[in-house]
Amino acid sequence: MPNVLVHTADESVTLSAQAVRRLLERGDGDAALLYLALLRHHGTVAPRSLAGELRWERSRIEAAEETLRALGLIAPAAESVPEPADERPEYQRGDIAQRLESSGEFRGLVSEVERRLGKKLTTPDVGVLLGLTDYLGLPADVVYLLVCHCDERVRRRYGEGRRPTLRQIEKEGYAWARMGIDTQKAAAEYLKKYTERQGALPKYMQALRLGDRLPVASEEKYLTAWQEMGFPPETVALAYDKTVLKCHELKWPYCNGILKRWHEAGLHTVEEVEKGDRPAPKREQAEKPGSDELRKYVRDLHRDRG
Repeated sequence: MPNVLVHTADESVTLSAQAVRRLLERGDGDAALLYLALLRHHGTVAPRSLAGELRWERSRIEAAEETLRALGLIAPAAESVPEPADERPEYQRGDIAQRLESSGEFRGLVSEVERRLGKKLTTPDVGVLLGLTDYLGLPADVVYLLVCHCDERVRRRYGEGRRPTLRQIEKEGYAWARMGIDTQKAAAEYLKKYTERQGALPKYMQALRLGDRLPVASEEKYLTAWQEMGFPPETVALAYDKTVLKCHELKWPYCNGILKRWHEAGLHTVEEVEKGDRPAPKREQAEKPGSDELRKYVRDLHRDRG
């Protein structure tokens, strides 16, 4: 019988007999292709990062990945949506051109993003948008809302002449995916809450004696977290006073520690904090030597005057 295999000079990929048996018994061609692609990369990449190489949409690669996990051929996932720097599909120029040609919706998204950002997108830029729609599965209308949100945020912080990079947009897109913001309704609700939090920031900055300036990114993270915990500016001002009393200046981590302790104790308003966080009087202060005699002397003095 003639040899039906064509041997090439390329680097070999080795499958164990047990892996071959499991894949054959399952009969899932996509799972087998994904497993071969992972072996080709020596298992150093995450499965979903191969979406561009395999030219698969997110739903298809997720199904194949789940099959391989069920077969015990790859380890359980630690996180459903990874950081873009750790796992990003590498879309080739041909993949991007094919999507632009086949999908009018995607072409429209690219056109609108270019108009919004005021520039012609490069091939890697378009690859970022393709990753958001194809790999993360975000609808085109949600991606456009994401781009507008990032654009407004950068303009507000740095001025009208600045625009977000596609890397910044991609990072925010992964954050939206983690929060489950994958519909217009979910995006609208998130943006409404975001606008409300932003509108309250000046009051928090004033509570911290920082004037009318905008918070920098690291400061905004603290302020946003305190808002989400349920602290009004008045309580933050109280935490500021305690911080300065101890540290002689505003130290954000120390102030954050105070507020986290109050939050864990269920104390959020100034009234709740003053009642629940008041230190217990020391015994020697509550019962000083001779206090009984002093009280008796005062009573006798009043009685004599009466």
